[in-house]
Amino acid sequence: MRIGVIGCGAIGSLFAAHLATLDDVEVWAYDVSKAHVDAINQAGLRLTGVGEVHSRPRAIADPAELPPLDFGIVATKGMFTGSAVQATVTALANAAVCSVQNGVGNEEIIAEHVAKVIRGTTFPAGHMLEPGVVQWDTGGKTWIGPFEPSPASMDEVTALADTLTRSGMETVALPDARGAQWTKLIFNAASNALCSLTLLPHGRACVHEDVRWVMDRVIEEGKLVAEALGVEMEMDPADLLESSIEVAFEHKPSMLQDVLARRATEIDMLNGGIVRFGEETGIPTPFNRTAWALVRGLEASWKL
Repeated sequence: MRIGVIGCGAIGSLFAAHLATLDDVEVWAYDVSKAHVDAINQAGLRLTGVGEVHSRPRAIADPAELPPLDFGIVATKGMFTGSAVQATVTALANAAVCSVQNGVGNEEIIAEHVAKVIRGTTFPAGHMLEPGVVQWDTGGKTWIGPFEPSPASMDEVTALADTLTRSGMETVALPDARGAQWTKLIFNAASNALCSLTLLPHGRACVHEDVRWVMDRVIEEGKLVAEALGVEMEMDPADLLESSIEVAFEHKPSMLQDVLARRATEIDMLNGGIVRFGEETGIPTPFNRTAWALVRGLEASWKL
C-alpha cells in the first residue's frame, strides 16, 4: 500500500511518522518546507511528547516526485487545500483521498480534483519544534467515512482506518462521519477562535468565566445548525470542551499558534463554516459571526 501525506506540518507529521513504522506501507510526505523535508530525509521524522516515534517516510518538496498513490491524506491548513491537491493531483488521480483537516468545506474542495473522497476528523494535536521534530501534545481518535457527494468505497475507508490503527493512530471507520466532524468543528469554533482573540491557552480560556460564556454561546449556535442539517454528533461539544480542560490546559490551539506567528488562520473553515451553514438552514449565528469577523479583523491588522 502506498500512502501520501499532503502537508506534513504538525498534524500531517503525526500521520506520516506513525504510518512509516509499518513494513507493508510505503509512505510519502509532501511539504512545501524544504528545511523540514531535508531534515526528515537526513535524520528521519521524530515525534516527542505524548508518545515517542521515530521513523523514515520518504519526504519531498517537489510534488512532481510523488508516485501514483493508493491513498492520500490531506493535512494542510484549509486555506491551502485547493493549491495542495491541485499540485499533487497526478499522484492522487486514482487514490482515495482523506481530509484530516479542521473545519468544514475541505472535502468539497478536494472533490473538485479527485473522484474518491473520504471525510475525516482527527483529535491528536501537536506543534513543530524544529524541522524534522514535532511535539505531540494531545492524543485521541480519528474518524473517517465516505464523503457523500463524491465517496470513496466503504472498503477503502475501512482499509485506511485499519492501517492507521495498526500504525498507532486509532481510527474508526463510519458510514457517516459527519457527526464526528461537526463535534470537532463546534469544539474548535469555541476553543480556537476565543483562544486566538484572548491569547489564552486552551484550558485557561475555558476556565475564564467571561471567555467561557462566549464559548458556550458559540457552541449553542453550532449545535442548532448541526441539528438543522440532520447531523447526529458523536458527543455534546460542550461536554468535550469541559473534558478537554485537564488534558490541554496549557495547549495553544493551532489557530492561536498562527495568530502568535501572524499567519493566516483557518477561521473561514471554522466559525465561518458554521455561519455559512447557518445561513443555508435559516439558523441565526451572531456569536460565530462575531468571532469570525474579529479574527478576520485581527488578520487585517498585520498588514498595516
